[in-house]
Order: sequence, then C-alpha cells, then structure tokens
Amino acid sequence: MGERPNLLDPEVRANPYPLYARLRQEAPVCQVDPRGMWLLTRHEEVTFALKHPELFSSSALSRALEVGWLGRAHPLASGMSFADPPRHGRLRGLVQQAFTPAALAGLEPFVRSVVEPLVTNLLERRQVDFIQEFCMPLASSVIGQLLGLDTFLFKRVKRWAEVVAAMSSVSPQDTARQEQVRTSVEELRAYLEEVIDARRHQPREDTVSALVQARVEGEALTQEELLSFLFLLLVAGMETTVVLLGSAMRLLRERPEVFSWLRADTGRVPRFVEEVLRYEPPVQGPLRVATQEVELAGVRIPAGALVMPVVASALRDEQHVTDGERFDPERDGYSLLAFGHGIHFCLGAPLARLEARVALEVLLPQCAGLGGESEQVVWSKALAMRGPAVLPIELFPANQPT
Repeated sequence: MGERPNLLDPEVRANPYPLYARLRQEAPVCQVDPRGMWLLTRHEEVTFALKHPELFSSSALSRALEVGWLGRAHPLASGMSFADPPRHGRLRGLVQQAFTPAALAGLEPFVRSVVEPLVTNLLERRQVDFIQEFCMPLASSVIGQLLGLDTFLFKRVKRWAEVVAAMSSVSPQDTARQEQVRTSVEELRAYLEEVIDARRHQPREDTVSALVQARVEGEALTQEELLSFLFLLLVAGMETTVVLLGSAMRLLRERPEVFSWLRADTGRVPRFVEEVLRYEPPVQGPLRVATQEVELAGVRIPAGALVMPVVASALRDEQHVTDGERFDPERDGYSLLAFGHGIHFCLGAPLARLEARVALEVLLPQCAGLGGESEQVVWSKALAMRGPAVLPIELFPANQPT
C-alpha cells in the first residue's frame, strides 16, 4: 500500500470512494490514520464485525476515545452507543419507544408544517446554502419537538450537536478547536441538565419526560445515562437528517436527469432516498475496539485496536452490489447497512427517512431545477459521519422560466 492513508486528508474527505475501492481490492483490512485505526472495507468483514460485539466492542470505545483536553468523559460514554450486551439491551429498550412507527406517524404533520415555509423561503431567495437555510432548521425543529426543547434555542442546540459530532476529528495540536468543543459540550450539558430537572418536577408529553420516568425491572436511568441519551439523540437525530438531505440535494443538482425523473412522479421519492443512503450513507462507519486479537481476510488485528467497519465501502462492494459505484435510483434493496447492522442499528433511521421524504415531496413540485457549482461544497469535519457542511444551491421556481 505504501504510505498509510489518512481519512482526514482533504481529498479523501471530498471523495473517499476511490480509496475505499482500492482498499477492497488490495488491502481490505488495513491500518490508516488518524489514530492508527484499522479499516474494514469489504461487505463480508464489515457485517462480521457488526454482528459480533463480543469481538468488536462498543463499550471499550469510551476508553479508546478519551481525550485529556476535554476535561471529562466523552459525552456519549454512558449511553447505549458505548454499551455492549446485556446493558445495551436495557438502555435501548428505554428509548426505542420514541421511534416506533406509530410515534413517527404522529410526527409527520409537524414535519410537513416545518418544511412548507422553509421551501417557500428557498424559492423566494433562490440562491442559498441549503444546509444552513433548510437542513439545519428542519432537523433542529423536529428533534426539538420530539424532545420538548425550547424553540428559541433550536439554532444553538444544532451548533452544539454539530461540534460534538466532530469531536473525533480534533487534532491534539488544534487548541482553538479543543476550546470550542469544551465550551460547546459544557453549554449543552448545562442546558440538558436544566431540561432533565424541569421534567422531573413537571413532566410533559415528550421524550425527555418519558426517559426520566421510564423503568426497566424497577431501575431508572442514571443522570449520566440520561445526559448521554440526550447527547446521542441530538447528534444522531439532527446530523443524520442534515447529511442525508444535503447528500440528496447534491446528487439531484449534479444529476438533472434524476431530478426530472423524480419530479415527474414523487411516488418514487422513497426509492430515491434508499439509493442515496446506499450511495452516500450519513455514517461512513461506526467505531469499535477489538477485544482480542482477531484475524480477518488473512490479517491479524491486535487486541485493543480501534476498528472502523466502513459501511460506506461495503455498500459499494462489487462482490455484493452489481455496479455499486453507479448511482441508480431504481435499484432495489441494498441500503440496509446505511444505518448500521445488528444490535446497534440506528433508532433514528425512520425519522431521517421521514424528514427526507416529506422534504422532497413538498419541494419537488414547486421547483423546476437546481443550479450551483460542485467545487463550492465544503465537507463536514466529523470522522465517522461525512456530508456537506456548506452546499450552495440555486433553485428555479416551477412558476418561473429557468
């Protein structure tokens, strides 16, 4: 392989897929930077790792990702994303009630009520940063509604969540960025502690109240578990939607024939969203820690190693998906890994799909086309999650000539 690849290299961030394709052929299990982590890039090894938490642990991540400059434990350390069985099952059982099909169906009218004025604003302004003007207010409003947060803080909560999501990409030398992360984590923690305390004294019909009151075998969540849950819901609930919608619009802008195909029949939107999830999944891959020496594809991964099963690569694996490097909105059934696999399958997946579907159903009939330059896209700094952080787009209203 020569020089060890770095996942934070700007060229790799802008398009990691050529690297993934080369690794699948030449070194499907290999060590990369940052942190000397091990990448798994083929579908076979990725699904194996996700199915075997006893070999590739989530709970050990809380130690592997400790950073002295933060001054306290990782804000997600006590939550289910850092838990293995049997503790993971107890924690997941407490929170999954907020993401049942029935709960989300009741949320759809609210999502639509948020989307409609946002679309009107886009078409009036025409030239916008789609992330700032649409994705962020939609995602923060919906997760704020779900959790029962103060509406005037939605923009600040989104900024907090964005910083937490990018923690893994902060270098030991970047003291300015470290200070920004520390400040955001402490601000968000203080706000969430206030919310939890308020719901203990005066419950509402929201997810925070449900978590505060929930019991499994007579046991309630601890304060740290509650805080980790809320950090997770904010980060996962907002960032996955922002990245999914941003990727969908970037693909539509770059493929006018797909835009026309989709606009001609919005009943195709769910299938289009599934192909976006396969082709540009919000999460490149979850992080795990090897609990013992493990041999995969003839390579020995040492005990204690940080490992990333790259689902974004597995979803394009030519041994699993025919012509996987081609975007095909009429493709069937290959997006299942996009939100993880096994016990850590993302609870927020149905919510992200709901928001993306409603957004496109409202936008497409009112928009005749999209413009903008690919070179103007700025990519997010998060290691595991990849998507546009800035996405300039020009929208052409359907009632005006393009």
